[in-house]
Amino acid sequence: MSLTVRIENFTSEESEESALLIDATNKSVINTREVRECENIVQFWISSGAKASNLFSTMNFLRQTLSMTKTLASEGKMGYDLTRFQGDVDEELICPICSGVLEEPLQAVACEHAFCRACITEWLSRQPTCPVDRNPITNSNLRAVPRILRNLLSRLNISCENAMYGCTLVLKLDTLATHIEECEHNPKRPLPCEKGCGFVIPKDEYKDHNCFRELRSLVHNQQQKMSELKNEINDQNLVINELKRELNLVKDFMRAMRVSNPAMRAIADQMERDEVTRWSNGLARARVTRWGGMISTPDDALQLMIKRALSESGCPPHILDDLMENCHERRWPRGLSSLETRQNNRRIYENYVCRRIPGKQAVLVLHCDNTHMSEDVMVEPGLVMIFAHGIE
Repeated sequence: MSLTVRIENFTSEESEESALLIDATNKSVINTREVRECENIVQFWISSGAKASNLFSTMNFLRQTLSMTKTLASEGKMGYDLTRFQGDVDEELICPICSGVLEEPLQAVACEHAFCRACITEWLSRQPTCPVDRNPITNSNLRAVPRILRNLLSRLNISCENAMYGCTLVLKLDTLATHIEECEHNPKRPLPCEKGCGFVIPKDEYKDHNCFRELRSLVHNQQQKMSELKNEINDQNLVINELKRELNLVKDFMRAMRVSNPAMRAIADQMERDEVTRWSNGLARARVTRWGGMISTPDDALQLMIKRALSESGCPPHILDDLMENCHERRWPRGLSSLETRQNNRRIYENYVCRRIPGKQAVLVLHCDNTHMSEDVMVEPGLVMIFAHGIE
């Protein structure tokens, strides 16, 4: 069906231009309903004495509308098809853009015209005007339609969209979405694979489903993701190492400045104390259940293993060597200096705040955590205590 209107009221020049415009518009029309809409619009302009120049503007506007309608139709985003409804549908429930029944309707605040959400969103992405009265609007000017309009829509009777596949059910519009998910005629209804792969497949793809192919594809996708994550981790490690290098440079600078500038010395000392506190707070608390299991004279191999664990846990470099010196009883304070003293002071040791050295039967007793302890059982920057057993 083509667009035909009476244009005898125009001059010969205007009639020729109008005929060309109408012929061009015919190429954009996609169904009979749209042809009638076009005829109504054009005939209205002619009957009101419109000039060809005004008609040209209207026809351009009309072609934009039809182009957008085609886009929405191809994406399946238009309103409900009017032919699916039983009985008459009130004109207020029709979308002016797609001429279908409103789906997820939104309303322009100023003029109160209602449209399908997808239709008006697509429309405003092309031109910020109301499709009905051409007044300027934006997405921020849209709101949900009034409850009375939603109630009118919900009471409409509509046939299932799977009617072509055999579903004969007619139901209320507000129950349509739930029904579609459960409709046994829905070709996209998800079905669990009964062959053991655990996939959920749309009904119309079930017969072509191959467990091995799907699992192979899944494994391949997971391997790609793992490879991407590894690359991201490597990139992050490079960034972290560079930041560590810059931080060490700053620390070296602060140490150099500390020698010549008393004010910088105080700032640097405070920075170092704060660094130790942050590291300590990141370590898990530990409890010693058997103080008799303490190794007071660890050999070099054991000390090297503990030092590596401390370094990997983020121990500030400026205290690492001092802590390792304090893992041997020769550097311990009087309250820990001999086996007899340690046996007598076990109750005192229970007041220590201990931090677990990750993955080892050893604890840190840092001075910053144990300011409540006396000098007889505490030294700076802290103690490393290694045990044969008894760490929780």
